[in-house]
Amino acid sequence: MEIQWLLVVHGLVTLLVVVSLLCGHWPIFQGTFIERIHYFITFGAYDYFLRFVAVIFGSRGRNCFLAVEHYLCGRPNPILQLLYLSILGVTYFVIVKSSFGYIPGYYVSELHRYTSMLAVGVGVILFLLTSFSDPGTVTAENVSQYISAYPYDNILYVEKECSTCKISKPARSKHCSICDRCVARFDHHCGWMNNCIGEKNTRYFLAFLLWHFLICLYGAVVLGFILVGELKERRIIDILTVYYGVENSFSSLFPYIVQWLLSAYNTQILLIMFLAIVSLLLAGFFGYHAHLCLTNTTTNETFKWQDYISWKRKLNEAKSSAAALKASIHAMNGESKPPKSKWRIFFRRSPLQNEEVVRKNNVYDQGIASNLFEIVFPLSERRSFFCRKSE
Repeated sequence: MEIQWLLVVHGLVTLLVVVSLLCGHWPIFQGTFIERIHYFITFGAYDYFLRFVAVIFGSRGRNCFLAVEHYLCGRPNPILQLLYLSILGVTYFVIVKSSFGYIPGYYVSELHRYTSMLAVGVGVILFLLTSFSDPGTVTAENVSQYISAYPYDNILYVEKECSTCKISKPARSKHCSICDRCVARFDHHCGWMNNCIGEKNTRYFLAFLLWHFLICLYGAVVLGFILVGELKERRIIDILTVYYGVENSFSSLFPYIVQWLLSAYNTQILLIMFLAIVSLLLAGFFGYHAHLCLTNTTTNETFKWQDYISWKRKLNEAKSSAAALKASIHAMNGESKPPKSKWRIFFRRSPLQNEEVVRKNNVYDQGIASNLFEIVFPLSERRSFFCRKSE
């Protein structure tokens, strides 16, 4: 039983670390221990590691490590793309070698040998489409059309020039320092794709997330049915209840069944856990980006709105504090008339309570149907886009 609990603890710790690393910066985790774990993994541990490298190898070793880091994180490279293909290929190979021998089985038909190959093939195609498609590069030839397609809201975006590309910067665009280009409706730069996610390839990116979530879920379910079929064919429950006298109840049979599965099918158990964890992460990513698309917002704009609202609240708090201080000074100097009733003093609102409520005003949100239509059929691929002119 110790081994089973160790596997459960290992799975939970792995899930916590992966969620903290990938999602710890999300607003929903702000102020939680997941955000603190994310900070330690992404900043704290890195700082300690650099100090360790400097102590052991000196400044030359530290500079060498920083050069490698710049290549991996600061410029386009295929490292994560190759890592993705390796993970996908190795996982599928292990599934084929360890589990295809049980197909067909009691609950799993021969068809799943071919549907699994088709599913992986479609996943690779979506990966290649997202990685090598144009995200919506802004050039001198199309900048006027993009400026007309995405008007400035004068909150997050104002009319200005890109200091690197030396062209006007359309609203919702951003210059990617890694790819060294301006991208229309910029969402983020994805290292796994070695490409930016922007106006033209957000649809492929969403399809990639959704399809890989379904692949992982499908794999975990099929492997589960294989194990249940083996349990049925080998009549393990009958053996436990008849020959070993175990009570025919879930609570009594469960520990013995788990022990038998771990001893005979440990590879399948580990694969199910791995696929389940990855599917949960992909579901979270897809849900987050689907929400952004349905509200016509990008990841880049989400952080911009957070910064703007935070700045606006601090400004309003400062104004309210100044008004409250001014009112207190006038009251001490006797320049203002006291209220006629003490009840008015009790129920009178403080100037701090009159603070203006800051709300997000996304002018690009045109409703769920129009927002989804814009993702599936980008503006730059419509005939009307080429007829637009910057005013």
